[in-house]
This record gives sequence, structure tokens and C-alpha cells, in this order.
Amino acid sequence: MRDRLHSTSPHIDASAARFARAPARGNGGETTVRVIATLTAALVALPVASIFVLAAQPVPELWPHLISYVLPGTLRDTLLLLAGVAVVTLIIGAGTAWLVTAHDFPGRSLLVWLLPMPLAIPTYIAAYVYADLFEPLGLAHKMLSVLVPAQQAAMWLPNLRSLPGAILIIGLVLYPYVFLSARAMFQTQGLDALEAARMLRAGPWAIAWRVTLPMARPALAVGLALVSLETLNDIGASEYLGVRTFTVSIFNTWLNRSSLPGAAQIALLALLFVALLVVLERQGRRHRTYAGAENPRTIRRRRIAGAKGWAATVACMLPALLGFVVPLLFLIRESLRRGLADHSRTALLEEALHSFAYAAIATAIALLLGLAVVLASRWRPGRLRTTLGAIARAGYALPGLVLALGLLAPLLTVDNAANTLARTMGFATPGLVLIGSGAAVVIAYVVRFLAVPAGFIEAGFARIPRDYDDSAAIAGASRLTTLRKVHLPLLTPALLGAAIVVFVDCLKELPATLLLRPMNVETLATSIYQYASRGSFEDGALAALLIVAASIGPVAWLARFSDVPSGPA
Repeated sequence: MRDRLHSTSPHIDASAARFARAPARGNGGETTVRVIATLTAALVALPVASIFVLAAQPVPELWPHLISYVLPGTLRDTLLLLAGVAVVTLIIGAGTAWLVTAHDFPGRSLLVWLLPMPLAIPTYIAAYVYADLFEPLGLAHKMLSVLVPAQQAAMWLPNLRSLPGAILIIGLVLYPYVFLSARAMFQTQGLDALEAARMLRAGPWAIAWRVTLPMARPALAVGLALVSLETLNDIGASEYLGVRTFTVSIFNTWLNRSSLPGAAQIALLALLFVALLVVLERQGRRHRTYAGAENPRTIRRRRIAGAKGWAATVACMLPALLGFVVPLLFLIRESLRRGLADHSRTALLEEALHSFAYAAIATAIALLLGLAVVLASRWRPGRLRTTLGAIARAGYALPGLVLALGLLAPLLTVDNAANTLARTMGFATPGLVLIGSGAAVVIAYVVRFLAVPAGFIEAGFARIPRDYDDSAAIAGASRLTTLRKVHLPLLTPALLGAAIVVFVDCLKELPATLLLRPMNVETLATSIYQYASRGSFEDGALAALLIVAASIGPVAWLARFSDVPSGPA
């Protein structure tokens, strides 16, 4: 580019000379960003390294017990839960995505918005709601008792506190991950193959099975990987429904058996599962990036009339009703019936304040660190920056409980060092600086959700041509000036979207909050967990409703941006 500029005019030559000097003017900012990106990657890698160190401590008396009584059931339940949830979410997510993308039928416009809404319901809240609805003397039992004797009605109730119950409930909440990724692929996949199949008189099922699904394999792999990671991260639903996953076993070994090394050793097994899921997701996408690349035309929807159209409506309406509408109505009903807004005002305000404060601080820090990670790669591309960026985003794959376990030892080390330093200098010891102040919760949120702002910001930068950077440099602007006056205004939508998603994810996060929050401090999520542990989840309905209400807007925003108009008829 510099050669081309030199050949045009003396004015451009002078500008090019300033352009050549521009990197030197921006070195200060560039160095700072590079250091922050490196420290961010180190922060994300720290809990994993800590777990390896903890697991290296021998606990010979523990493993005979684990091998005899814990691990066989844990391994079986985890594998069956992951496989079952994957099947449920694949059937519901891919099936409904294909219906609303390729067809027109009654209520389709509303269903496009409703189908992603179960993402607003945390899995543990859905588990508490359905367990309450279908337990003896619950709402479903009372309704059945109107038709048949109460004893007979109790026998008809499904046992949701079981592995099949957990598979169904978690699948109903997590299928939108598959729905959104599959729908994005269905909308933009190449039309040539579909039109060729139609010209060969292939039926709708043959097209879906032999053309559409193979082309959508990369999107399905991404969606299923997210579903599996969220399932592995869950602790509230699994524990409440009696399923012994790795997360539940780590929790019990750590707190009930007071064995931190033993919990770390089980956590390593959980990390092996995470690594396997990541590898499977990469293999699923391998050599399958051609869909839609040659023909970006959007798919043309076909009208389904009559009984088939209403059947499609029911097929799409059921998962939205069960995954979102029923839990939402239950929470509203219990909140109104118990007058929770009047009776729990002070405690609820404190819990909401803690939740919003932790989430807001973590969101702000995650945005800054995510911006630094992406900027480091944009300003100075290279293998090292790419590697640091990949490490910084890896925190999302860490289950919250494993992350909390890995952060505990380093944070306590910092707290002890601060106390030793204060004692040496003759000052009063500050006590637990990180663990006792809530900073540990914020750090856990940042590590776990940093991948979200990094992804949003990278996508935003992809829409900003590098010519803008060159033009700003020619005008004599430093890196930081270009960032402030050019990049940030253009990145505003991406930053806003990332902030909303991270904030809501922080509000919903349970495992890390449960274990790292300060003593006698509750958030909305931990308060709901405490009520459910005492068998009175209904008393936490208003707190659950607040989390769901805060999540509805971001999910609607995701649904809005996932919608692409149909192609020409």
C-alpha cells in the first residue's frame, strides 16, 4: 500500500510518511493492550493450572470409595444425560428450525419469537417448577384428581426426579441453542442443491433428510456442543432431580467429604469430557463450510395449508409452551398467590442488588478485556496473538463449579499474601480481600463469559475495513485515537449486544456464585437454590421471576437478529 501511495502525489507521499510513523505514535497503547491480552489469557489459564496442582496431591483413602460407589454411577448418568439431552434438543431444535424456515403455516411469525424464549429460563428454575407441578398434591395432581380418585391420579403422574425427567426438562430449556444455529444455516444455505432435489421430484422428507440436514451439519455441531457444555455445567437441575453428574460429584466430594484434592481429581475427568466435546464439535464442522458460500440467496418458504399446517403449528408451539410459557406462568402465579412482592421486599432487594452489582461489574471488565484481546490480534496479527485469544475465550467451556474450584486456591494465596504483607508492615490485616468481598465472584464471571464479548467485538471488527485504520494512520492518528474516534462508534451495536448477553448470563450463573460468594451474602440465583434445598421453592418464585424477566429482552434481541426475510417467491 505504501508503494501505491508514493506513486500518486507529493501530498500522498507526505501522508504516507506520517503513516509510516504512525505505529511509533501508537506504541504506548499497543504495548498496554498486548500486556492486558497476555494477562487475560493467563487469568483464564490459571484455574486449569490450579486444578492440576490440586489433583497432584495424593488422596489414597478416597479413590477406593469413589471407584466402588461414586464414579460408575457418575460416569453412567453423565453419559446418558449428555446423550439424551443431545437427542431431545436435536429433534426439537432442528425440526422446529426447519419448519419455521422452509414453510409458512398459521402462527409462524409468533413462533419465530417464542421458540428461542426457553433460553430465558435457567435449567435449575425449570427443574424446580416441573418437580413442583408434578409432585403429589401439586397442581397437576389436583387437576387430575377432579377426573379420577386422588390415589389413582398420583399413580398417573410422571416421576420427573429421575434421569429421563432430567433429560426432558433440560432438553426443553436448551433446545434453542440448536434451533438458532440450525435456523441460521437453513436460511442461508445454498439453494442450488435444494432446487435440484425438487426438480428431481424429491419429497419434503427426502429433501430434509438427504440434503438439508447434511448441509446443516456444522451448525448442528455448534448447537449440540453448546447444549452439552451447558448440561455439563448444570448443578441445580441435576442435583434436584437426583442425577449424579460429574458436577454433582465434584460438589459432594468438595463440600460433603471435605476433600479438595479429590474434587480436583474428579474435575480433571470433567475437563476430559469438555475437551472431547470441543474435539467432536471441531470434527463436526470439519470440511463442512461450503453451505451457502456459493449461493447466498435465502430459502423460499412454502405454504402449508389445512391440517398439515395446523400440525406444524402444534409441533412448534409445544416446546415453546413447555420450555417457556408454563414456567413463566407458574412463577407469576406463585408470586401473586403468596404476595411475595410485599413480604420479601427487603431481602429480595438486597439479593437483587448483589446480583446486579456483580453482573454489572463483571460485564464492564469482560467488555474491556474482550476488547483488548481482539485489539491485540487486529493491531499485530500473528500466531502468538491468535493463541492468546483462543486461551482467553476458553473459559466458557469450563463448568462453573470446576472454575470455582480452580480459582479458590490462587485467590486464597493472594489473600494470605496481602495479610502477611500488612502484618510485616505493621498494619491491621485486611482479612479475606478477594474471597470476602465478592471480587472472587466477579473474577469467575469474567473468566467464564469473556468469550461472549470477544466474539461480539471480533464480529464487529470484521465489518470495519482495515482501510479505515490506514486512513486514520495517514491522517496522523494514533492507535488509541483511531480506536476512540473510529472503531468504538462503529462497534457500539456489538458492545451493547455483548453487554446484554454477559449481564444476563452472570445473573443466571449458579455453580460459581454458590461456592465463591462471601459469607452471608445471597444473590437471586443462590437464594432460589436455598429455597429449593429447603423444599420451599415457591417462596423464591419472585426472585426467579426477576431473573427470567431480565433474560427475556436479550433472547428477543437474539431472535430478532436471527431472522432473515424469505427469498423471492
